[in-house]
Amino acid sequence: MRGKKVWLGAVSLILMFTLAACSANNGWAGSQESTGSNRMDGHSDSSMAMGMHSGSSNLPKGLKSAKHPTFRVGSKAIIDASHMAGMDGAEATIVGAYATVVYSVSYTPTTGGKRVMNHKWVIQEEIKNAGDQPLEPGDTVTLLADHMKGMKRAKVVVDTAKKATVYMVDYTPTNGGGKVTNHKWVTEDELSSH
Repeated sequence: MRGKKVWLGAVSLILMFTLAACSANNGWAGSQESTGSNRMDGHSDSSMAMGMHSGSSNLPKGLKSAKHPTFRVGSKAIIDASHMAGMDGAEATIVGAYATVVYSVSYTPTTGGKRVMNHKWVIQEEIKNAGDQPLEPGDTVTLLADHMKGMKRAKVVVDTAKKATVYMVDYTPTNGGGKVTNHKWVTEDELSSH
């Protein structure tokens, strides 16, 4: 009888921990990205469900550091953008500042799913055979960036293009969730001082 109680107690604990882990995992993904009709700035449902925000610190070939960025590496700034849920109003630590051409783009993920509209941002150096000249709105190109699932090698249409200083940042979402590291990209006009 005592062995049966111990066994039932162990099974109950395992079940409780499993349910807690599933619940916490779903909460993390939800806090990282909104889904469905609450999509933020062109992030697809499939990529949002993955909670993909943190990225690699690897930089695209040819990307040059900005000479005199408004926000220096290591400094803090407030994000004034809502690319993802919990981003707007978050305090960012600047990881890198780069001079480039920045684009918003629309594409269908290579993994399938809904078309992503007006995704912000990809940069000149993340576009296959982009060269040195800025692209024009309406141009169709292939992405090398893999910020989101299904982005790499996707054919995209350029929506907007502008020369800008872009930043790679770390931040903790204002709506909870884990720290986002090496987020690519935030433009200078999407950051403000404390």
